[in-house]
Amino acid sequence: YVVEEWLNGDPRHPPPPPQRRNGRNNTWTHLHASDVMLVCDKWEYPWFAVWDLSFHVVALSAIDVDFAKKQLSLFLREWYMKSDGCLPAYEWNFGDTNPPVFAWSVWRVYKMSGPSGGRDVAWLASCFMKLLLNFSWWVNRKDMDGKGLFEGGFLGLDNIGIFDRSAPLPPGTVLEQADASGWMSFYCIIMLKIAVELGQSDPAYEDMASKFFEHHVQIADAINTFGGCGLWNDDDAFYYDQLRRGAPPAAATTTTTDTSTTSTTPLRIRSLVGLIPLYATGIIPSSHFDQLPDFARRTRWFLKHKKELAK
Repeated sequence: YVVEEWLNGDPRHPPPPPQRRNGRNNTWTHLHASDVMLVCDKWEYPWFAVWDLSFHVVALSAIDVDFAKKQLSLFLREWYMKSDGCLPAYEWNFGDTNPPVFAWSVWRVYKMSGPSGGRDVAWLASCFMKLLLNFSWWVNRKDMDGKGLFEGGFLGLDNIGIFDRSAPLPPGTVLEQADASGWMSFYCIIMLKIAVELGQSDPAYEDMASKFFEHHVQIADAINTFGGCGLWNDDDAFYYDQLRRGAPPAAATTTTTDTSTTSTTPLRIRSLVGLIPLYATGIIPSSHFDQLPDFARRTRWFLKHKKELAK
């Protein structure tokens, strides 16, 4: 599937209708899919879906870990990943948004590839560099006013809400999603683990470990406390999506939110959406602090001077 050729049409046939230029995938002219890849199945869904593939390759690693690694590397290459860091979702809409589990898949496949000390660190580092682009795409596109609560749309959970979460909302309205925010906190934890692993052999990664530790804490704080209670509902002891009205327009450059002019409405539906923030947990073994002194020093400073975030 070569998008540019599809948009231009076959030169031996009549030109395609003009509306194709404004249809699906029209901004993915760099995408050139002509590789062997895992697909959902060979009959009903014979196309790639990156977030499905993220799980498939973990199972595949038990049989052929080299092929699993190649599949993950493939979708991080420049003829699939967009220059802004967006990964293609699936064929009918490359620009759709799925849960950011690709980094988790890279980490799991790496861990399954061999015993400690015998794994492909160079491959992990190569993936980490591209994952930084994808993480930045999420932060810049799905948390545009920088508050730590993320949007994302349906995020792989078909029919989970009372309305289509990918549909446009009225101007000035934002859907702050418990699952999107939880996934991004989880993304931080996985990137932290990868940075710590790479930091064992290259101290340059210690700064990145600190970055993802602090970013995780900031997102977790927003989920629990932003605007008073974040996305948490004390009465129900559950996390909910919420509609925020009075939000700045998408094109605004402000990085702050005036909560006095906004109103929020929790969507009190008990579903898997409200459990996903619980995925964002992790343990940092004390041995890592001995091996990464700069990371340890920064972490201690952060916990001392940002006590309100470290509770």
